[in-house]
Amino acid sequence: MHIVVVGGGAGGLELATRLGRKLGKRNKTKITLVDRNQTHIWKPLLHEVATGSLDAGVDEVSYRAHAHNHHFSFVLGTLSGLDRTTKTITLAPLMSGEGQEVLPERTLSYDHLVLAIGSVSNDFGVPGIAEHCIFLDTPTQAERFRQRLVHGFLRLNQQLETQPDAKLNIAIVGGGATGVELAAELYNAAELFKVYGLNNVSLSHLSVTLLEAGERILPALPARIAGSAHMELRALGVDVRTQAKVVKASAEGLHTAEGELIRSSLMVWAAGIKAPNFMQGLGGLATNRNNQVLVNLHLNPEDDPNIHVLGDCAACQLPDGKWVPPRAQSAHQMASLVYKNLLALLKNKPLQTFKYKDHGSLISLSHYSTVGSLMGNLTRGSMMIEGRMARLVYISLYRMHQLALHGWLRMLLITIVERVNHILKPRLKLH
Repeated sequence: MHIVVVGGGAGGLELATRLGRKLGKRNKTKITLVDRNQTHIWKPLLHEVATGSLDAGVDEVSYRAHAHNHHFSFVLGTLSGLDRTTKTITLAPLMSGEGQEVLPERTLSYDHLVLAIGSVSNDFGVPGIAEHCIFLDTPTQAERFRQRLVHGFLRLNQQLETQPDAKLNIAIVGGGATGVELAAELYNAAELFKVYGLNNVSLSHLSVTLLEAGERILPALPARIAGSAHMELRALGVDVRTQAKVVKASAEGLHTAEGELIRSSLMVWAAGIKAPNFMQGLGGLATNRNNQVLVNLHLNPEDDPNIHVLGDCAACQLPDGKWVPPRAQSAHQMASLVYKNLLALLKNKPLQTFKYKDHGSLISLSHYSTVGSLMGNLTRGSMMIEGRMARLVYISLYRMHQLALHGWLRMLLITIVERVNHILKPRLKLH
């Protein structure tokens, strides 16, 4: 049997790793992971990569090395086609940065296919967004933002010698977790740039505007926690604007429905997500308007039990009528179910159904604060947490991801190395 997992995000990589340990190690099944990137980094950390607080080169996982260590294969490529009749997928030609073809178009056959492709930013067709805003979907995009941020601070430091009122204006669209966490992390970066030689820069020279079309930021969190985060951002200096709908982006900045121009030299769009456009109608699979594949509670399309879909690219409706939210914990839980069901199929046992457990949400406001709620089996109902305890729980979420990938020993060693690097290396990536 050949199991092909397309997408090496949190869910896909965890699934391939578990299958490799269980089946690949004993040569019972061939497992292949396909991804268009060479390395993996936990997506909730991309806002830290964008500000330089996290060095992706240190924290990223090499797919090839990880595959070797955990008994599965890795194929570098981008999914471009699916033929469910022949049970094959097509990978687009692999091109170099200079536009030369490295590998031609290829096909892979499968017995079971897992789609864990994740999501990309949804600009909802707003004019100018794609041309003038930066998305934070990939490490490459995060690195692009970081370089522009560094250049912006360098120019600001020079301008302040003759223009004491100069500011670096940054606008973020979307009051969800990414937008809120990025806004706070930018102030941390500004403090550190002053430490590392940009002596003219202070927090007062950074202007961050966070725009949310809804009535409040962090709509997925309870109102009290969202309100607490709102006040924390205001205290930092963030101009938080709710019920502010962006209708256009230009080189000058963002244009709101009220006709206001929010002038900005750096603009980030974090207002919504969708599955990649190529998922629409892929292989005849039924999708919704956000390009997500419609699946049943076994996480299969109704007409194909040999395909399994998990994470942000899956549209799964629960018995209560709600849809599984596109969050990291959802991808993790879905990967666990697909793992169990693939083993059940090998043993001709009944399949399990998906039961989503909301364990709450945590929002990190850099080193300033952390807020959130814990739910599910941790408490009866929910528990609001803030401050140091919330920060410890937030960090533990990443440790759990590392544990799923590396096991206890390597996870502990990685943690020790991170602490050593925190002492030996600059706290901000400056190059």
